[in-house]
Amino acid sequence: MPQPRIKIYTRSFDLKLYRLAKGLFCDWKDAEGEPIPCVRLTDRSADGYFYTMLRDNDCDIAINIDEDAFIVNPQAVLDLVGVLLEGGYANIGCSDGDPATTGRDKVVTNPFFNVFNLALIRTGFDRSLLEKHLDDAEPYYPFFRWMAGTFPTLYLPARRHADGITTIALDLQGREICLHTWFSRFYSMPSWIVRRIEPSQGMQKTRIDAIIHEAYTARGREVPHFGPADQIAFAGNKLIRWTVKVPQRVARWPFKIKRKLARRKQA
Repeated sequence: MPQPRIKIYTRSFDLKLYRLAKGLFCDWKDAEGEPIPCVRLTDRSADGYFYTMLRDNDCDIAINIDEDAFIVNPQAVLDLVGVLLEGGYANIGCSDGDPATTGRDKVVTNPFFNVFNLALIRTGFDRSLLEKHLDDAEPYYPFFRWMAGTFPTLYLPARRHADGITTIALDLQGREICLHTWFSRFYSMPSWIVRRIEPSQGMQKTRIDAIIHEAYTARGREVPHFGPADQIAFAGNKLIRWTVKVPQRVARWPFKIKRKLARRKQA
């Protein structure tokens, strides 16, 4: 029986943060000893990158890792691929209703970390079916609600880090999988700007850097040092991302209004 084709996907805005996260999963190998490809998805909407994964017919199993989720036990992650296939699950992740995530919807898994059986999901996926699951909370809620109602989902336990914000995802054996920091959108912003737009979030970079250091220490690795050329690349990439993001956000306003009106009509 052929081994499933695995890829790691990361929806990314900040190139520096992506490279820091990728440093903890870039050398993984599949069951045949082949390197697992890493795919950085940029300029995708909060739900659009799932559809990008589904269109990739060269991938059967997707390991979805946010750029602010830092892997501390790669073997635990790879073991979940076996659990996914043996249990017939379409999705493995932490419930968004868990107090250690957002405490909102228990059916939805928060997309900071997932293992998806794309081959299974494709057998029943039709984007039009998501209209039955419209929600104003998050753009990705309809996809996860449809998936949970169509295929089995395995929910992982989670707990809060000592910093009071970071989520620690665990496997069913209680092993730590990753540290998800949240608030990565503030990582590369100067603190004085953050304090103006979100006064309570001005110190997120310091906290996230501490989590990054903790994750690398747990893996017995040194946090990468980035030189002048890297910093130029990061700045250039940030400019490109903002150039794309602002018009993209504006373009989605009609869709958001339409979704809210449809939701009110259903109610």
